[in-house]
Amino acid sequence: MPRKADEYAVHILIAGGHREEVRFSTVQEFQKWYSTELMTKSDSADFVNVPIKNIQGEYMVLRPQSVLAIRVEPVFLGSVERF
Repeated sequence: MPRKADEYAVHILIAGGHREEVRFSTVQEFQKWYSTELMTKSDSADFVNVPIKNIQGEYMVLRPQSVLAIRVEPVFLGSVERF
């Protein structure tokens, strides 16, 4: 039986070599943000908000044209840590 991810870590590679990680509760939540905020403004130099839901009072903005790559990784939380 396939497992369901507890959350999704989204790794964003930004021009200049910077890397950021944000987390989304569901892959659909990420897809909605990606398609409405990032893709529609992909050539824009204006800032867009990146949702950071796991840290209270903190936010991040970035320029869509500076995003070079995005990797989405499912995160499975459990009672057993495996290395």
